[in-house]
Amino acid sequence: MSSPAPSAHGPLYRSAWVLYLALAILGVVGFGAARGTIGVAAFVDPGNPALDLAGGVAMAALLLGLWALGRRLFAAGRAVEVEIATLLGPLSREEALALALLSGVAEEIFFRGALQAWLGWLPAALAFGLLHIGPRREFRLWTAFAVVAGLLFGLWVELRGALAGPILAHVLTNGVQLARLRRMAPPPARPAPR
Repeated sequence: MSSPAPSAHGPLYRSAWVLYLALAILGVVGFGAARGTIGVAAFVDPGNPALDLAGGVAMAALLLGLWALGRRLFAAGRAVEVEIATLLGPLSREEALALALLSGVAEEIFFRGALQAWLGWLPAALAFGLLHIGPRREFRLWTAFAVVAGLLFGLWVELRGALAGPILAHVLTNGVQLARLRRMAPPPARPAPR
């Protein structure tokens, strides 16, 4: 009987699933406690759902443009992408999409739905940035980008009261970024011949 093949995924990929599932559970519990209930109106304004959709797409476009500019202007932006791609390991399209969906939904429910309701807009955005601190100096740009995203998403929730725009923006931003990062990841290591 042969042993199962080791996972080709890097340590960040496996840890991300655990983190995002924990954030989703804590977020739903905290969100429900903060609002008293979790209804459709907490996610999308029933009077104008098109605005939430358009806002999500616009926020994603703005953030992706900012990151592209940062990557072009700062070597740290390019370096952090290589580092994250290596830490994630090789991903299929489906895995990248699943990770984008899970991270976007879980983080928005936790940070904008629960934490922002308890602590306020600015502390929730700063806590979101702290989640994105990396092990090296190059990650400072990624952390700053996360704070900007947190401020933008939090402002949307403050103004609109609904999470759909930030969730959509977060999922789209992560989806585009993960699609790029998956092409940068080193190929999986081949097992040594026996």
